[in-house]
Amino acid sequence: MRCRGYVFSSLWSSGFKDLLLSEVAKIKVGSPPDFSNFIGFVIGRPAYDKIMGSVQKAKDAGGEVLIGGHRYVIQPTIILTRDPESITMKEDIFGPIITVYVYDDADYENSLELVDNASPYWTDWLYVTLLTATKNKLRDTAGNIYYNEKCAGAVMGQQPYGRARASGTNDKARSIIIFHRSVSARSLNENFVGLEDFQYPSNLI
Repeated sequence: MRCRGYVFSSLWSSGFKDLLLSEVAKIKVGSPPDFSNFIGFVIGRPAYDKIMGSVQKAKDAGGEVLIGGHRYVIQPTIILTRDPESITMKEDIFGPIITVYVYDDADYENSLELVDNASPYWTDWLYVTLLTATKNKLRDTAGNIYYNEKCAGAVMGQQPYGRARASGTNDKARSIIIFHRSVSARSLNENFVGLEDFQYPSNLI
């Protein structure tokens, strides 16, 4: 899993950046038994090394770490990139990291192409004003997509989760769709009154 953000420049410079950083700074990280923590530890040293290695690769490629990116308990991390094809926009990280690419307001159509061509296709999470045009362009992009809403991911009891296109069969966990994947449906007809005519009841109306 990797997290990417595409933000148009006038929004980014008019307070969105500051709001994003201030909200992420509120996220408490620590021991899972302490329910005041929102994020727990990574599973072990190999995971830590992989995640922090991705952060270092992003920095080496010119990315700027705006917040986080340190400590053994990995803090929620935001990386600002000027390259929509940078490594943390394309590689799976499986850590609390989002990479943000700020695009020019006039380049909206091309930014949708970037989203549509990203791979694999798990979840897209978009805040947009041109909602209809965006939905039409990205109708087959991801198994889960959120418009102007927080991203629930695979949280139990929230939106059913499934991956699409090159990333899975798009079955939705915790929904009837995943049940259908495990069974073979059959249609059964049984007559209890005997056959009297070849016509269907609808032919008699």
